[in-house]
Amino acid sequence: MSNRSSAADVLGSDAGKPLKVALLGCGVVGSAVVRLLTDQADDLTARVGVPLELAGIAVRRPNRHTDVPAHLLTTDAEALVTRADIDLVVEVIGGIEPVRSLLLAALKSGKSVVSANKALLAEDGATLHAAATANGVDLYYEAAVAGAIPLLRPLRESLAGDRITRVIGIVNGTTNFILSRMASTGAGFAEALAEATALGYAEADPTADVDGFDAAAKAAILAGLAFHTRVTAADVHREGISEVTAADVASAAAMGCTVKLLAICERIAGPEESVAVRVHPAMIPLSHPLAGVGDAFNAVFVEAEAAGSLMFYGRGAGGEPTASAVLGDLVAVARNRVSGSRGAGMSAYADLAIQPMGEVSTRYHVALDVADKPGVLASVARAFADNGVSIQTVRQEGRGDAATLVLVTHMAPDSALASTVQQLSEFDFIRRAGSVMRVEGMPTD
Repeated sequence: MSNRSSAADVLGSDAGKPLKVALLGCGVVGSAVVRLLTDQADDLTARVGVPLELAGIAVRRPNRHTDVPAHLLTTDAEALVTRADIDLVVEVIGGIEPVRSLLLAALKSGKSVVSANKALLAEDGATLHAAATANGVDLYYEAAVAGAIPLLRPLRESLAGDRITRVIGIVNGTTNFILSRMASTGAGFAEALAEATALGYAEADPTADVDGFDAAAKAAILAGLAFHTRVTAADVHREGISEVTAADVASAAAMGCTVKLLAICERIAGPEESVAVRVHPAMIPLSHPLAGVGDAFNAVFVEAEAAGSLMFYGRGAGGEPTASAVLGDLVAVARNRVSGSRGAGMSAYADLAIQPMGEVSTRYHVALDVADKPGVLASVARAFADNGVSIQTVRQEGRGDAATLVLVTHMAPDSALASTVQQLSEFDFIRRAGSVMRVEGMPTD
């Protein structure tokens, strides 16, 4: 008899019996989950059909959690997730191991799992999904991407009858706060990062955010759901924002643009359809829906053939917003448990190839510090032409030693632009390439 049938039979014979929940982690998000489970207990019971009972919380240092009943706390996470009386497991620890082993143990023990772990899902989601399917249970992870914003379920369920062509979004609140402050105050990256840290938007070690690792993991999850293809974080081209300067932001403003760290997932048409997934800073026009997303908010723009353009916007992080997404998933898997059914699992039937970044076509903004003398512009234009990159606009700022050429290209492969910049670096009249940044969302894109 399968685990799925067993779960249905047991619950069918114990109507009204509480579903017991194990919680892994009780930090900012975990403690918010505990509060919501307690404060909304009656409503949750009405929505699920049976009570949800918190039966145990695995933490590393129980003495630090004085606001939680001591009898619920344990340091033995594996024993908790495999306990015979546990029905559902919620994981908000983060990281790869030991979480992967714990979740696999839970799934293999017939427990449905709710996780907020973007890094693990982006690295090895396929293994977790396979374990969930094999054991007739659910794996839900709405909270892994964009906090409280309902995004993954619409991609997986509401848009399941449509063909998604593009997903582009701001999925990291820390970097969006930094870039927003740079745009509004003229501050440099270091100043804006210091402010983000002081306000609690940035961690003491901001590497995962400012270098794009967090956004890349989320992009992998989004692309996998949107295009029914296995995509891991390793498949995502990643660039962070630490090299973005106040001059870049000012130059974007002069073009009627702003700078955002974007996660871009695209279905590439052709004889052999493929998927391109990338995270990098880009200039976008102020008229674009994402341009007005400020501070630490997130927003994702989805383009589908039948539905058209859809925008999802809200708080992308924080204890309460993330806990809201966790509780939404918990209600969903609990309902499935009560009815003896399962939600949608992983869909990777399309199995599309991942397009190398060098083949991805975008537009570019290039700023060159040059000597102000005859023939410079002609030589620069020739270098672009030699590499098959067409220039849309060009302007000169300053004179003499302060002269800068600012060029915006038409669409061109990333590799062609890289070759162009390499050729330009060999010219003695170019002191440096002050900025090379992609441009997205312009009318001719």
